Amino acid sequence: MEVTGISAPTVTVFISSSLNSFRSEKRYSRSLTIAEFKCKLELVVGSPASCMELELYGADDKFYSKLDQEDALLGSYPVDDGCRIHVVDHSGVRLGEYEDVSKVEKFEISSEAYDRRQNTVRSFMKRSKVGPYNEELRAQREAEAAQRLSEEKAQASAISVGSRCEVQAPGQSLRRGTVMYVGLTDFKPGYWVGVRYDEPLGKNDGSVNGKRYFECQPKYGAFVKPSLVTVGDFPEEDYGLDEM
Repeated sequence: MEVTGISAPTVTVFISSSLNSFRSEKRYSRSLTIAEFKCKLELVVGSPASCMELELYGADDKFYSKLDQEDALLGSYPVDDGCRIHVVDHSGVRLGEYEDVSKVEKFEISSEAYDRRQNTVRSFMKRSKVGPYNEELRAQREAEAAQRLSEEKAQASAISVGSRCEVQAPGQSLRRGTVMYVGLTDFKPGYWVGVRYDEPLGKNDGSVNGKRYFECQPKYGAFVKPSLVTVGDFPEEDYGLDEM
């Protein structure tokens, strides 16, 4: 292949490797020797410079030549923008070995040992009394949670199973149904009201996470907060769902 004179001081090439499946686009000076170039490639592909064999491919992925003269300049080879330089590793490392993070040895420490260290984020938070270590803030939040629970309990006590009701949730249309459950649940804290809607506008069949709280058809059941429920004489409306 005939080599023509190139005046640009740098060249942008793609770097690939026998150790991994990805390519990197990099810019290098043409005045680098191949030995110097290999040293820079160590940071890109992870191979030791002494274990590298370099192959030059054109922009059309056609093999041009090997870059095998250590003291030759990179610019002395027919390297142009868009070419690919492939690094063949001879260190014995297998393809993808540097990509498999499961093989990386991980540092682990027990919570007790971590507590004894003084230069950690946890120790700083304890000294500064921030986040979960702010006793005053934590007490305030616990008091607020207890207040909310007390209010919900009072609201729930006014709702009886079997009562007709209307549910007005934010961003949703008014829905009518029958109260099927009132009390605490396993899926979320606080008091909840289980409602069987007159229409299939719910999210479940009366069960959540495998635990059943009441019986109804799929998509007719829902759980809402007591504050969203109004109990009263709300007869079931005829929506014509059975008329086709």
